[in-house]
Amino acid sequence: MSKIDWSNLDARLLQLLVAVVDTGSITGAAQRLGVTQSAVSHLLDKLRGITGDALFVKSGRGIVATARAEAMAVQARELLGQLERFARSGDFAPATWQTTFTIAANDFQRDVLLPGLARRLRQQAPGVALRVIPSNIPSLEMLRLEHCQLAISPRPPEGSDILQKRLFEDRYRVFYDPAMRSAPTSPAQYLEADHVTVVYEPRRPLDLDQHLAERGIQRRFAVMVPGFSGLPAFVHGSALLATAPGLLQRGLLQGLASAPVPVPCPNLPMYLVWHLRHQQDPAHRWLREQLEAEALQVVQPVNPS
Repeated sequence: MSKIDWSNLDARLLQLLVAVVDTGSITGAAQRLGVTQSAVSHLLDKLRGITGDALFVKSGRGIVATARAEAMAVQARELLGQLERFARSGDFAPATWQTTFTIAANDFQRDVLLPGLARRLRQQAPGVALRVIPSNIPSLEMLRLEHCQLAISPRPPEGSDILQKRLFEDRYRVFYDPAMRSAPTSPAQYLEADHVTVVYEPRRPLDLDQHLAERGIQRRFAVMVPGFSGLPAFVHGSALLATAPGLLQRGLLQGLASAPVPVPCPNLPMYLVWHLRHQQDPAHRWLREQLEAEALQVVQPVNPS
């Protein structure tokens, strides 16, 4: 294989690498980039020659990235971000913005906020593709290594280079199937029931569960699921209770009845989190403003008491 000078590496090849890593296929990368599959294959061969690595190998009917490709994709996203900021050193126009913007969010934040953001992007910045990845409990590395450009979480990581802004605050409510039981109206009824809850990571309960446990309020968990999207299937047709953010009654938990939680319960704050490198970037600032505007729409009308 002839040696290719690194000066042949350009933004197109970086975009290609990220697209193939993200989509996991030549076809998906071609669709994202708006080129033919043969063009993707040609550029991929060129990139292999530059890096001296296979980058992607067959796995079943698809392909998977090598460890080198995964590591390079992290750097490529950062370089592409720098190139975008360089190109936008003058005026920023959302309608001409071309990028893939990655937001880390779990299913609650994703379902409540991001469909509305996607509609705003289609109307005002149609060249922006929104990529959503799970945040679990966000880490500093997610933002520092450019795994995402924004994170939405009630648990923002702390770091001198990490910025945050409160988007909204929600109230927990207890959800139940009215065909199977009535609402618990006393602490005794609430604690006598079986519950389904969310555990994103082993031994890391929801802040709500931790808050109640610290105050000696022990619920009996019959089911634990890895996200709020798992709650409805277990509550429907059963006497189980699920204590979840009230905003979910508009979408994911629609069809279930809800009532105030009959034990002392904290509110749930939600924060927008980003790295200091993006603070003055006009495009990033514009997208943050769109999310803030969407959050204002989401919290109205006020949650029922």
